[in-house]
Amino acid sequence: MRDPGVTDRPDEPGIPPIRPKRPTMSDVAARVGVSQALVSLVFRNQPGASSLTRQRVIQAAEELGYRPDTAAQLLRRTRSRQLGVLFTMRHPHDVGVVEALYPAAQKHGYHLALSAMAAARDERQAVEQLLGLRSEAIIIIGAESSPQHLATVAGHTPLIEISPCTRAAGVDVVRTADIKGIRQAVDHLAGLGHRAITHIDGGSMPAADERRRGYRSAMRRHGLDGHIQILPGDYTEESGARAARELLRRGELPTAVIAGNDRCAHGVLNTFLRAGLTVPTDVSIVGYDDSRLAQLSFIDLTSVRQDAAEMAERAVRAAVERLDEGRTADRDIVLEPTLVVRGSTGPPRDR
Repeated sequence: MRDPGVTDRPDEPGIPPIRPKRPTMSDVAARVGVSQALVSLVFRNQPGASSLTRQRVIQAAEELGYRPDTAAQLLRRTRSRQLGVLFTMRHPHDVGVVEALYPAAQKHGYHLALSAMAAARDERQAVEQLLGLRSEAIIIIGAESSPQHLATVAGHTPLIEISPCTRAAGVDVVRTADIKGIRQAVDHLAGLGHRAITHIDGGSMPAADERRRGYRSAMRRHGLDGHIQILPGDYTEESGARAARELLRRGELPTAVIAGNDRCAHGVLNTFLRAGLTVPTDVSIVGYDDSRLAQLSFIDLTSVRQDAAEMAERAVRAAVERLDEGRTADRDIVLEPTLVVRGSTGPPRDR
């Protein structure tokens, strides 16, 4: 296929085609009739240009196809004002936090550099890439991090962990009060009359241990010690489906299930529906995160809400305190969960 940005030279066969010159900031300035310095102010979003001039500069840049060289801008700065973000792409809630980080960072005058963890790319590589991009601080979302490695990195670069598995010295933490979140779920179900309430846990995943402890504590508080049942799982649909199949195999179903997160709850829900059960008539189901998955009308999942936007704002704010205000003491920032009741929970079938 012919490249539309290439000009042929038919009079010189065998010579490579000429590519048009890439437009520069000087070209934009000439098109608008202003100085290059003024154009630079516009693209750096700095004061000094009127709103009309800004519009004309942006329009001229679009017409010319000019794009600012952000990498070169970073190299010219003493500070990059860039926050690195290390995340996984496995959980809807984590993706929601990443989306919310963009406006939070912009509000404080920072940019983001993203680095995702994958099967062929471990956490150390991802962190090193962010440091190589001149990230002044790194925000880590839901990673199964080594405390020793994090403590080493935190010795020279501020680290903020959102929903961590473990705590590391020198690292700020932003998390939800997960014990309270699970307690809200148990309180809701017990209030509907449920006694046989099973928890499918998150294994070694972030916050799973807190949710297990919260479940046990809340069940005992309601006098339901004899009904405590925890099935192993993780934060995937398959783990929920596996646990649901185990409950079906045993033949005596609980009247309610609290899953480790919304994805796990979706696996439970789908498996029970395929087995001919109705939700919530035969069994009530509660998830955790209140992700977009829970909010889908055909799932309509009762779920414990973690505020992704608030987590993002508090994480960025923690980085700003370290970088711009000189704070050195570690912070443990705990946010309040909220139970969002939808159509997947109701009174037990034997009531």
